[in-house]
Amino acid sequence: MHVFIGGAYNGKTDYVMRLYKQQQVVMIADELPEVAPACDVLVLKNLENWLVTQDLEEDEQIVQTVLATLQELEQHCTLALIVTDMGRGVVPMDKQARQLRDTCGRLYQALFKEAEQVVRIWYGIAEQLK
Repeated sequence: MHVFIGGAYNGKTDYVMRLYKQQQVVMIADELPEVAPACDVLVLKNLENWLVTQDLEEDEQIVQTVLATLQELEQHCTLALIVTDMGRGVVPMDKQARQLRDTCGRLYQALFKEAEQVVRIWYGIAEQLK
């Protein structure tokens, strides 16, 4: 699993698509598929939009569900995740926005731990973190 993180509209998708341009890529946004499509590389982006549809009170269970699903998808193709940096030290005033930020933080920690590669994209410039 390869994870690419950065701020919104910082060039993450362009970077990933250039990286895998020689391979058959399928990109899925805003959802967590249960079945892998036929492809060389499956790119999942905007998991935070899928998280909004979940019960964020159960964030530990959500993290485990996501990890198990991703491990299953990895059996079929290379997996690349594009995730948006949600925090940067800003604490949202709205309770649901805080829960989303916290759940994303817990999920991203778990993803980074499992990932073979983690890259931060900041305004189109890649920085290898892992």
